[in-house]
Amino acid sequence: MRKGEYMKIIDLLDIRSIDLNAEASTKDEALEKAVLLMERSGNLNDADEYRRGVYEREKEGTTGIGEGLAVPHCKSKAVNRAGLAAMVIKDGVNFEALDGKPVNLLFLIAAPEGENNVHLEVLSRLSVLLMDEAFTEKLMAAKNPKEFISIIENAEKGMENDAPDKLSDGEKPRILAVTGCPTGIAHTYMAAESLEKKAREMGYGIKVETRGSGGAKNVLTEREIEEADCIIVAADTKVPMDRFDGKPVIVCKVSDGINKAEELIKRAVSGEAHIYKGTHTERGEGSSEDKEGIGHSIYKNLMNGVSHMLPFVVGGGILIAIAFLIDGMSVDLNNIPQHLIDEYGSVENVKGNFGVLTPVAAFFKGLGGTAFGLMLPVLAGFIAMSIADRPGLLLGFVGGMIAANGTSGFLGALVAGFLAGYAALTLKKIFSSLPDTVGGLVPILFIPVLGTLIMGLLMNYVIEPVVGWINTAINNGLANLSGANIILLGALLAGMMSVDMGGPVNKAAYLFGTAQIAAGNYDIMAAVMIGGMVPPIAIAIATLIFKNKFNAQERKAGPANFVMGLSFITEGAIPFAASDPFRVIPACVIGSAVSGALSAAFGCTLMAPHGGIFVFPVVGNALMYGVALIAGSIVGASCLGAFKKKISDRV
Repeated sequence: MRKGEYMKIIDLLDIRSIDLNAEASTKDEALEKAVLLMERSGNLNDADEYRRGVYEREKEGTTGIGEGLAVPHCKSKAVNRAGLAAMVIKDGVNFEALDGKPVNLLFLIAAPEGENNVHLEVLSRLSVLLMDEAFTEKLMAAKNPKEFISIIENAEKGMENDAPDKLSDGEKPRILAVTGCPTGIAHTYMAAESLEKKAREMGYGIKVETRGSGGAKNVLTEREIEEADCIIVAADTKVPMDRFDGKPVIVCKVSDGINKAEELIKRAVSGEAHIYKGTHTERGEGSSEDKEGIGHSIYKNLMNGVSHMLPFVVGGGILIAIAFLIDGMSVDLNNIPQHLIDEYGSVENVKGNFGVLTPVAAFFKGLGGTAFGLMLPVLAGFIAMSIADRPGLLLGFVGGMIAANGTSGFLGALVAGFLAGYAALTLKKIFSSLPDTVGGLVPILFIPVLGTLIMGLLMNYVIEPVVGWINTAINNGLANLSGANIILLGALLAGMMSVDMGGPVNKAAYLFGTAQIAAGNYDIMAAVMIGGMVPPIAIAIATLIFKNKFNAQERKAGPANFVMGLSFITEGAIPFAASDPFRVIPACVIGSAVSGALSAAFGCTLMAPHGGIFVFPVVGNALMYGVALIAGSIVGASCLGAFKKKISDRV
């Protein structure tokens, strides 16, 4: 396929697979007839398997997109070649569409399992065309299948002619994008969806590579990159960039991909993006006048460390918490058995070894401690790697290990990560003038040896004395907090979890909480987690109670936030916050702050750094922790009801 070409809708339509006078009384009947139409065109090798795939897709959520339209689809090995079937149902059929309207026009898509983009490409182009009410009315009024196909063909030609005049070849821009966030759970995919949706609305083709927690998906190919007019990189984590050498590239935060999709698309097609110059290294930071700012660069490097650290924190922390739970169920610390006192020498020593008093608990504590103990070296190592690629990894691990074994702790590991990265970069520059005959020794000999020595000197004689004193003072101060002070801190940290729901402020509070677990201040993490659980739950409650404050789609999506909130996935609240930030965010912050304050006031503790309701068994004072969660969620929902306007009152 040449540059600027794409698979057209009419290429996939067979006159035998179009029914302009279809009748169906139910959604299942409509799907059944559509599958039979698809079978007529010869696109299927196993109609039964394809039919099952269509129904399975429908169970995931209705493909009724509103305004009388439905686009059911299935990608399956039961498909010989990509195809479309079309039905006009003049009397309409209930398709459980988001707007509640019956479906009159249905397109069924069949995509072969091996063709990665046909499915999404056709969905994208259909969505763009079907947003035009005049176009759909013409299709509904078509007298025969040939006229139906002709209407689509003319509309597609019109889209081609609408390409920006500023493109010298008159072709439609081909836009690529990459999205990625530190945790790879929510922002990554929300940014991808936002860019895809806005591109469709504006009539442009786009392919988005997502770099989430499950790895890179929908990866951009060399040919696609070569033929692209512009690449948008909306990411707060490491992205392989060298492959974009010589292409126009826009680098921005992942949040821009969510909130500024239209602006990014306009920049991409305007020809204003600067040419990216790669460095031909694995990381390929390269150079570009359009490069990210210093603040975003620092944040991205930090988040690269955090994203790699989190599995160690969560896995190790929860295993340690299970060890405490096992010992708590096996040993009554108010009535300690004499054999334990004899074994450990005193009551104080028994309490000091809580978590390893029984063999099973000791196993979990040892395993969890091993994983948790790698938290700081991994954090520092991957911050450094984000800055200087692999030469920085060793230096960061060394610095992080010194911090973990010393007194500087979490703060020392943060500093070590950045020091290691920039130390490795400096050494790379110093050795860059060496002849090629010895250049290969730089990353495997010179930088590891000299860099390790430099990090050892800096950490032991600069960072540990200074940052160690600061870290010790903070931990001692937190340990001595009581009364109003701890309640205020609990409210502050919990409120921070709702400010940007997975963004920098949220991550700062969360990292502070996890650092305090290592320091033994378990009440801090309790307030942090409850603050992150409240926003989705408050929104779910509000959509059920204040139905006139939310549209049909929000009311339908609202209850799912109960699951998100109870699982400590704050990002479930983001779509609601994005649509009405000046009302939703303050309401969620207030609700979270109330829960955090109550958690601290009730003396609740949490030794696990994640898990939501699933780690309630290891919460200290779990009953009152549940009360705090319910109270804050109700307050947040009440604030949403008070702050948000009725749908009819919105401008």
